[in-house]
Amino acid sequence: MRLRQLGHAEAALTEGLQDVAPRRIRQRGEHAVEHHLLILNHKVKYQPARPAVSRCGPMAARRRFARREDLGLTKAEFAVLRRLDSPQKIQQFLFGLRQNFEPDGDTCHPVRRVLRTRRAHCIEGAMLAAAALWVHGEPPLLLDMRAVRDFDHVVALFRRRGRWGAISKTNGIGLRWRDPVYRTLRELAISYFHEYCNRRDHKTLREYSLPFDLRRADARLWAGGEKNVWVVPETLDTLRHFPLMNGHHVKAVARRDPFERKAGELLQYRGPLPRKRKK
Repeated sequence: MRLRQLGHAEAALTEGLQDVAPRRIRQRGEHAVEHHLLILNHKVKYQPARPAVSRCGPMAARRRFARREDLGLTKAEFAVLRRLDSPQKIQQFLFGLRQNFEPDGDTCHPVRRVLRTRRAHCIEGAMLAAAALWVHGEPPLLLDMRAVRDFDHVVALFRRRGRWGAISKTNGIGLRWRDPVYRTLRELAISYFHEYCNRRDHKTLREYSLPFDLRRADARLWAGGEKNVWVVPETLDTLRHFPLMNGHHVKAVARRDPFERKAGELLQYRGPLPRKRKK
């Protein structure tokens, strides 16, 4: 039996849920699909599971304001997030963090490690921003943007007067903060298209995801943990993504011109110098 198609808002609410309790079907012999569960004759059959997402307790998942205990942070660490009481302050804090160039390999540091090292790349900064938003009563939402022959980019979402904005950690000039003026997530994502380029000057952004609510994951891992939290990017990768264009549109896209290329070389922080080879 095929699952019914969920609406955009409904899918966003149900995305990431794993341990919901199914309701019983009154009529014997009827089939139904509820909360991603296939129910047959009062018996429950689970559909193929997505990658496991550890969850915090049910009360923490429903809590509007994150407490220090929910995030697993120390008093000093939590105090930093308490001071970041607006999206603008959060963004300024991320601007002040040095870029994590991952000299020792790929990382996905939790919020605690970012606060300790004062370094981050995009998803690490997005998780910190989401945690700060949650502390002040806003949902901790992440948006994943997919690219071809390039790296994905993750931002933290917020809304003001019904319009979407984004908090972003990046070392370049193009993929930064977005003011809350976008009516839809597609409008917000497409605003990154022109500057989203790889080293061969191709414009590479192609898709954007449903928003992912980090309250569905265990905050003691992505906020108060010590190890890399690969479960977050893995979960983002399983979300439904929406195309920004089709093949006909891609054929009409031009490369960056030399002036744009020169502007794109402007970086906030210099990368590490290449290590000298031993003779």
